[in-house]
Amino acid sequence: MQRISGLNAQFGSAPADKPLTKDSLSVTDNRTGKKYELKVTDGSIKAADLGKIKDAEGEVTRSYDPAFMNTVSCISRISFIDGDKGILEYRGYPIEQLADKSSFLECAFLIIYGELPTKNQLGNFSKKVMTHSAYH
Repeated sequence: MQRISGLNAQFGSAPADKPLTKDSLSVTDNRTGKKYELKVTDGSIKAADLGKIKDAEGEVTRSYDPAFMNTVSCISRISFIDGDKGILEYRGYPIEQLADKSSFLECAFLIIYGELPTKNQLGNFSKKVMTHSAYH
């Protein structure tokens, strides 16, 4: 294929002067010739949406991702992970910082309420947790 205007022409995407406006991925099933449009949210498509794509016998298309190298299990406002870069954060705090400088109950408060507790908040929170943690 002749390369015109860089990779856009090679891969059939819109020219640089025509920005894309849809948050979707267009897929043509070469087995059946049918076309599908899959919604893209936060840079990903739902694997279940592949179930809409069926072969000539009606069998659904499934994703196969050994070792979950490209699988997103959830979208979280609480945690962020980038395994390739060694990043794990809770509410924007690096896990190393929390492990070195915060107690379990401080981290629990952070996850529940979105910020690290003040000394007073930690005292009240700890009292509530300890009151309800006794067992017979």
